[in-house]
Amino acid sequence: PPQQSNVTSYGAMALAIITLEVFAGTWINAFIVCVLCIAWVKKKSLNTNEKILLLLGCSRISFLCFAWVYHFISKIFPNFLHVQTILQVLASFGTSFNYSNLWVSACLCGFYCIKIANFRNTFFIYLKVKIDRMVPWLLLGTEILALAMVIVTYVLSETLQKNNITSTCQENFWEVTIRKDKHLFSSHFLAGLVLTASFMVVIFSAVFLLFSLWRHKRMMETNSMKDLNMDAHIRAMKSVLSFLVMYSINFVCLILSILYTTKKENIMTLLIHIYLYAFPGVHSLILIFSNPKLGKALLKILSSVK
Repeated sequence: PPQQSNVTSYGAMALAIITLEVFAGTWINAFIVCVLCIAWVKKKSLNTNEKILLLLGCSRISFLCFAWVYHFISKIFPNFLHVQTILQVLASFGTSFNYSNLWVSACLCGFYCIKIANFRNTFFIYLKVKIDRMVPWLLLGTEILALAMVIVTYVLSETLQKNNITSTCQENFWEVTIRKDKHLFSSHFLAGLVLTASFMVVIFSAVFLLFSLWRHKRMMETNSMKDLNMDAHIRAMKSVLSFLVMYSINFVCLILSILYTTKKENIMTLLIHIYLYAFPGVHSLILIFSNPKLGKALLKILSSVK
């Protein structure tokens, strides 16, 4: 039928675009990881910002690889995914690294806000002093949270699969459908809760940093002074605002992808997947140009290649 041929052509085009996005995003994040690892070997240590970027790069590389393998197999060998173990392993790893990617990104925005913003609140000053010690524990917490979410999702999917297998033809179809919807609602609710929490961290970080920049600018204008901290504010603000815009679109696409899980593939789902695969590479590229060390390393490589 014409509709089926259109969906097939859209799927082939989307697979080609997604493959290019995954290839580019993997190399961009691999560049970040390599530069930071080389600096780690030379200096024997990394600052807090570099630790977050290193974990973020590793999470995004892993997410892109597992998600692409799952997407590729589902399009080229759809019958292969009927093997339940392979389906759950690929989906679990992809989901885990996606949660890690989102939460580490949110931690990066929160770190920028606490480190650069200026507030006289006692609690904020305490966070500014202790943030370098708190970040490793926060990163460990994000990985544990991502693993816990995957375990919960796996258990719910196992329960749903067993219910589908044990349901008989004599059982009321309405009861089976209600039970299936309950399990899907539970997993979708948990996923939406995690995504919303990380999104709120990004929003509050951008708002607080913008308010701090506005206050600092007014104070400098009143005192007719120039402060080097203004440049740090502006650089961080550009990075956080660009990430806020991208994260907002990514958040909407993730919510839509959850809503479209039970529906057939159409042009909307293809566009959503194209953006979700582009996000890790594009945002990492912004981070490279906003970081002096990574930007210099990239320009050095490009000049040597030229």
